[in-house]
Amino acid sequence: MVAWEEIKAHERAARAAPAAGLLADVAVTLPALTRAAKLSARAARVGFVWPTMADIVTKLHEEVAELEAELDAGDKDKARAELGDVLFVCANIARALEIDPEEALRGANAKFVRRFSYIERRLADAGSAPDRSTLAEMDALWDAAKAAERSAA
Repeated sequence: MVAWEEIKAHERAARAAPAAGLLADVAVTLPALTRAAKLSARAARVGFVWPTMADIVTKLHEEVAELEAELDAGDKDKARAELGDVLFVCANIARALEIDPEEALRGANAKFVRRFSYIERRLADAGSAPDRSTLAEMDALWDAAKAAERSAA
């Protein structure tokens, strides 16, 4: 009976003990970009960090090149992995700049919606719609939306 209780006590202690490793307690339930920024921040605390922003940007270019190679090869699974690496480096850039990557992406999403809505309005004014327009037409309107935003700022 004593041995059984000792075994159970060890099992309970093992379950209660935190997982080993510096990154183990970064919640997997976080949004992926937030988690990536937190993971890289933890690693940075012990010196696993690119020393300059230029180094991080160089790494971004390297990861984009690897993504392009997998796209050219037509390997979707490897392209997915490389895209993940690109996004992870982007989270590192956000961490280094002390910018919340989720907030930055929400801002980019809002900007995309504003600009695409501009395209839709301008096409509607001309009696058209995106599904009846060419990419070149929509791209020109996108550029006009950008220019309008810049002149308003």
